[in-house]
Order: sequence, then structure tokens, then C-alpha cells
Amino acid sequence: MNILIIENEIYLAQKVVSRLLDDGHSCDYIESPNIDNLTKDYDTVLLSTSLPSSLCKSIIKKYCDSSIILLLVSYISDETVTNPIKDGAKDYIMKPFIMDELVRKIYHYKECRSMRRELQTLREYFNFTMEDVDTSDVLLPSSFPTLIETNSQKCADKLVFELSKRVDLPICFISLTSTNWLKEINSISGKVIIYLTNYHSLKKNMKEQLHKIIEDKNCVISSLELEEDFPFRKIEFNDEKILLGNANIMTINDYVKMMVISYQNKYPDTELSKKLGISRKSLWEKRKKLDIEKKK
Repeated sequence: MNILIIENEIYLAQKVVSRLLDDGHSCDYIESPNIDNLTKDYDTVLLSTSLPSSLCKSIIKKYCDSSIILLLVSYISDETVTNPIKDGAKDYIMKPFIMDELVRKIYHYKECRSMRRELQTLREYFNFTMEDVDTSDVLLPSSFPTLIETNSQKCADKLVFELSKRVDLPICFISLTSTNWLKEINSISGKVIIYLTNYHSLKKNMKEQLHKIIEDKNCVISSLELEEDFPFRKIEFNDEKILLGNANIMTINDYVKMMVISYQNKYPDTELSKKLGISRKSLWEKRKKLDIEKKK
């Protein structure tokens, strides 16, 4: 990281610079800065509030949008802590301080900034990929467990994310095509939304087993088929535009691969090949050609 230290206590500043250089950072030290001469960009600014408050305010204003600003304070007051933090500084550390504690704060706020940037990127990407899914006419699940019958996984995904935001609970994702789905469900503790996908891939006896497991859990399930025997609340959410969009047209091989992976655990090969309109020999050849592992 590029770090700027603004501190008029020379001995303290030298100790900070020495430690940060040992950790592999690039450091600039200024005892009494001229705001007009501060032209470089920094990841972190360590700012002593022993400087005049007007100068501190100008420095914070200059760097608060691009840098992590940590205050080095001799005493706590509105002038040294409260007002600078309101202006954009992140935190403070009292002098004299343990050097390891200063380094810990630097890394903590660096990680927080990275996580916020990553979260913002993921949020923007999610909104971008889901912008064609209109949920305005669909009621979010009001109770658990709930099944979403849909013709597109994206529709169910968007509903579950919106539900997570409304009830302020995290989501635990489990695919029912996984060989360990039962173990994964039983291992979950705490208040979360359990989101189970590919319900349509289960055989009837496994669905009945699942019903008993989830009856008292915050569980949302998605299926790409109509489910007549589901004993709890159901929501139907189909979006024909998604299926008709050019971006969702698959090749025949991609379609066959998706269907085989999704349904081979539910149907025997004789029935699966019949539903696909191909012979059992062709199904075997497709598995080999498309590198599909047959589950046992």
C-alpha cells in the first residue's frame, strides 16, 4: 500500500514509517503539509490531529473519497475525533499506541474497503443479469417452506434474493442434484433462508423425505416442473420473454447435456431416452461425447 503519514511528532513518525516499510509498504512522511503540494494518491493516510483543525479538515476533504484516513490523536474531543470522523475519517488511535494495533487497524479498513468494492461489483452484476426479470406482479413468499414453480431458474433466483433483502436473512444455496444435499441441509444452523434448487430432479420417495426435513425450516425450493404433490405453499412465476430471448437459445448438445444432468437421477435410462426422443444407445453415446458422468 501507498501510505502518507502526517505527524509533527518526529520520533513517533519515524517509528511508524520504519514499521510500515518493514511490512513492505511505500511511505511518505510530512511534518507540516501544504495542502497544495499534496498531489499523490494514497491508499491510507495517517493524520495527526495535533495539526490545526482547519488543516486537518482540508486534508480529510481531499482524501476521504479515495483513501482510508486514520486519526492519530493525543486526546479525545469533538475537534480531534468527532468532527474529523463526520468529515470522512474512518477511525482513530490514541497516542501512545502499540504499533501492532495501528497495523491491525490499517489492514482491517483495507479489507473492509475491498469487501465493499467487491460487494458493489457483485450487486451491479446481479442487477445487470436480472434486469429482464420483472417481479412487480409476483408476491414474495409470506411463509416457509415455499415452492417456486418456474420456467427459468433466473426467475426463482431473483425472487429469493428479494425475499432475503426483505426479511434481512442470508441465503444458503443447496442444489438437490448434489450427492450431499441431505447432509448439507442437516448441517445448517442459525437463521438463514435455505434455498434448494433442482427439486424436479428428485424421485418421489426423495421428495417425500425432503418434505419431512424442511417442514419447520425457512426453506424456499425451486422447480422447473409442475409439482402437484408438494404439501406446502406454492408460487408460480413464469417469464416467457426469458425463454424467447436470443441470449437463452441453446445448442442441441447443450440442451441434451442439461436435461441428462438434471433428470438422470430421477428417470431410468429407458424413460429418459424416450423423453428426449432418442434411443438408449444414443443416450449412451451422448454421455460419452459430452463427458457426462452417470450418477450411481
